[in-house]
Amino acid sequence: MWKEFKSFALKGNVMDLAVAVIIGAAFGKIVTSLVNDLLMPLIGILLGGKNLSGREFEFGNAILKYGAFLQTVIDFFIVAFSIFLFIKVVSKFKRKEEVILIELPTSSKEEQLLTEIRDLLKQQQTQG
Repeated sequence: MWKEFKSFALKGNVMDLAVAVIIGAAFGKIVTSLVNDLLMPLIGILLGGKNLSGREFEFGNAILKYGAFLQTVIDFFIVAFSIFLFIKVVSKFKRKEEVILIELPTSSKEEQLLTEIRDLLKQQQTQG
């Protein structure tokens, strides 16, 4: 069982996925900082100096923090758009790297010899 787990855990796909998760988490922190520290203050200035992230609505005993929700939605759209752009750029590079190779059917030595004989016979007919 240990050998099976080891072969599973060390497969390329699992390792690639682990790296992607770690990089994705770090990227998520960057986007969260971008939204919290840059975009939301600018949106607050545009809205008349109001802090949008702290906006909340009291409904009885419940507090609806719609400002935090809006920040999370903005985070999502920025991450989704960034991933879209990244995949678009990567796929463009992949398309450039892909070279379509069409393999011509190779003929055997016998076929080549028969083709030469045919061509010689055609030449003799046209000359004679």
